[in-house]
Amino acid sequence: MKPISVQLYSLRAEAEKDFVGVLKRLAKIGYKGVEPAGFWNLTPKELKKIVTDLGMKISSTHSPWANPQNLNQVIEVAGELDIDLVACGYGPAEFKDMNAIKATADMVNGMQEKLAAAGITLFQHNHYWEFDKIDGRIIYDIYAELCPKVKFELDTYWAANFGQENAAEQVKKFKDRCVLLHIKDGALIKGGTQAASESCKDSILEIKAAAMVAVGSGSNNIKEIIAAADEKVTRWMIVELDRCATDMFGAIEQSYKYLTSKGLASGNK
Repeated sequence: MKPISVQLYSLRAEAEKDFVGVLKRLAKIGYKGVEPAGFWNLTPKELKKIVTDLGMKISSTHSPWANPQNLNQVIEVAGELDIDLVACGYGPAEFKDMNAIKATADMVNGMQEKLAAAGITLFQHNHYWEFDKIDGRIIYDIYAELCPKVKFELDTYWAANFGQENAAEQVKKFKDRCVLLHIKDGALIKGGTQAASESCKDSILEIKAAAMVAVGSGSNNIKEIIAAADEKVTRWMIVELDRCATDMFGAIEQSYKYLTSKGLASGNK
């Protein structure tokens, strides 16, 4: 079993009021790690100390979101957090056609090379649009061929693309590159509106999707998804609920209980 972390973007509303309180509650639930998406008035060093003192680890980070202009900052923050996994990701425009896909891949390859020289692994977080098709091929398949050294934090909800694809099959396909898995659940249907997650924050995008639910209570086959991962490659199972149909903290706790009680991930309790 891989250790269980939580993407803190899920709890952004709660963190805005009491970030340290959020971290304490996650530790009490039993989470082994957290994945920051913003620091909420803490420095990276302060966050690292609080998390460590609570018996957890920083699994990876979405802050700062890597781009060609901020790589020195990314390297510095990664050192302060004592991690070697940092994120990038893009909106629909960066995958709209073959020219856009190639340009995105070229940009990411350049970032990967610089970060690798500093001992840092760049991973990409996806949304559903990378799993649309161009000329009958899934966009992410094309993109993956163009940037072979970039690792993935496969978002297993968006990879299903509202039921058009099998998420477990996507994990299996990319298992040698999935250093992390985002584990989330929901109805796999479009409808409603939710803000895009941290990866596309600057684009002010909106995702047309129904709100998510606690892991294990939606339509994603979580057991099959986790079984498809390569235990030698994947380091963490990371719960993320972009927007929830119920109380977010309740769903985060329920997700933890489901994954640990089913032997799908390991926690501190």
